[in-house]
Amino acid sequence: MSFITLDERIGTEKLVRASELLKVAAHPQRLAILDLLGGKKRMCVSDLVEVLGIEQAILSQHLTLMRDKGLLGVEKEGKYSFYYLEQPGFLKIIKDLENCCEQL
Repeated sequence: MSFITLDERIGTEKLVRASELLKVAAHPQRLAILDLLGGKKRMCVSDLVEVLGIEQAILSQHLTLMRDKGLLGVEKEGKYSFYYLEQPGFLKIIKDLENCCEQL
């Protein structure tokens, strides 16, 4: 019996990139941010603060990290920054987590 490894199916470079994105997303507040942005086209920081109930400084740290790693994009309009999902396919992972967590 022969097996094809994940590395062979996806490729080393893509596997490393996927691993990096998973590491960045692996935080409850970051997952919540990704989920919120997945349901909307984009949101400004003040709206995210209000919905998530976390301090703006903490939110900004999460947003910056996810933006720097390519999970989120940002558009500036005047004094507001609007964040959006740069990798919308990542939402499938969140849906899979929902299904998986029902079993935990």
